[in-house]
Amino acid sequence: MREPERPRPRSWKTILLARLITGAARILCATLRLRIDREAETDALLREGGILVTWHGRTLLPINHFRGRRRFFMLVSLSRDGDIQAEIMRGSGYSVVRGSTGRRGVAATREVLSLLAEGGILAFTPDGPRGPSGVVQPGVVYFAQRSGKPIVPTGISASPRRLLTTWDGYLIPHPFARARWIYGEPIWVAPEADLNEASERVQAALNRLEAEAERAVTGGRVPVKT
Repeated sequence: MREPERPRPRSWKTILLARLITGAARILCATLRLRIDREAETDALLREGGILVTWHGRTLLPINHFRGRRRFFMLVSLSRDGDIQAEIMRGSGYSVVRGSTGRRGVAATREVLSLLAEGGILAFTPDGPRGPSGVVQPGVVYFAQRSGKPIVPTGISASPRRLLTTWDGYLIPHPFARARWIYGEPIWVAPEADLNEASERVQAALNRLEAEAERAVTGGRVPVKT
């Protein structure tokens, strides 16, 4: 039997780079004028665990906002980019599960479902780790179906900002930018549900919420993802 693939040993260079990125993000996010809609209701909903989702390109604010909250965890791929992301997550107080569909997928799935059963909150980017951007992959609805936990879609935007020329158009707010974070209604995936249909529901909710967040901070001046 093939030995399960494991993450590479942690590199001091990767740890140092992650700490620099984490520190810069904390300083930047501290300057933002952030408004969060439906925060109290969502916090109450997630007391027993759940799956919090937003698009891959909108993760800077959530990563910083939830730092130090030990119930939060993330699924991170075994790629070298994933090594840096995993260190950033650890430095922000998240638990990290390493794996993806093609590498250590079965073991990672078991870990995720176990943590959800214990009341953990999975912070997930359903179009990651490599895209295509804005397209929900089936993993998130599978986790929701198997665990019985709700998916909470989230729309995030900020202005003024820079959108990187990466596959996900990663959003980096300018210092002192206006930022908006909107939680949507929970999405439950029944045991008998069609996963493709459930994925479409999550995708539509994310696009609608992000468009709403965009309008809130830009007045409709910046094109939104459709």
